[in-house]
Amino acid sequence: MPAAPSLVAVTVLGDDRPGIVADVTSALAGLGCNLEDSTMTLLRGHFAMVVLVRGDRPVEDVEVALRPLTESGDLAVDVRPIPEHGDARVPGTAYTLHVHGADRPGIVAAMTNVVARHGGNIVDLGTRLGQDMYVLIAEFLLPSDVSVDAVEEDLAVVAQEIGVDFHVSVVEDDLL
Repeated sequence: MPAAPSLVAVTVLGDDRPGIVADVTSALAGLGCNLEDSTMTLLRGHFAMVVLVRGDRPVEDVEVALRPLTESGDLAVDVRPIPEHGDARVPGTAYTLHVHGADRPGIVAAMTNVVARHGGNIVDLGTRLGQDMYVLIAEFLLPSDVSVDAVEEDLAVVAQEIGVDFHVSVVEDDLL
C-alpha cells in the first residue's frame, strides 16, 4: 500500500444548503485531518469550497468519509493529493484592489491584466453583481522592486477606459 499523502485538496461544489461546511469539516476531523487553508463562497446559490487538509490517511479514506455528501446528487466532491511547495509564503507586499462600476464584460480581465503586467500575483479574488453594480475585490502581491504608484497610474487609465472606480490599499501584516 502506498504511503498516504500529507497534504490533500478537497473541493466541494453544488447546490447550497445549511450544514455543508459542518458536514465536510466534521468528516475530515473524524479522520484526524487538520484544515490548513480553506475558502468557501456562495455563487448565485451554488456552494463552492476548497480545503487543504493535512493528515496521515490515504486519499481513498478521505473520499469514503466524504461520499455521503454526494449521495443526493446535489454536491460533487473531489479529493486529490497535492505536492508540497516548501515555504507557503509568497514574497511581496500585499495590496487590496477594490473596483466598482456599471456591469459590463471584461472588468476583471482589464484590471487584473494591469496587475499582471507589473509582476503582481492575484492571491484572492471575489466579485459580486448587484443591481447593475459590479464589485471586484482582489488581493495581490507586488514584488518589492515594483512601485505601487506605477500600478495605480496604469489602473487609473484602464478604469477610465472601462468606466469603473477603483481603490488600492496596502494589507496590514497583522491582518493576514
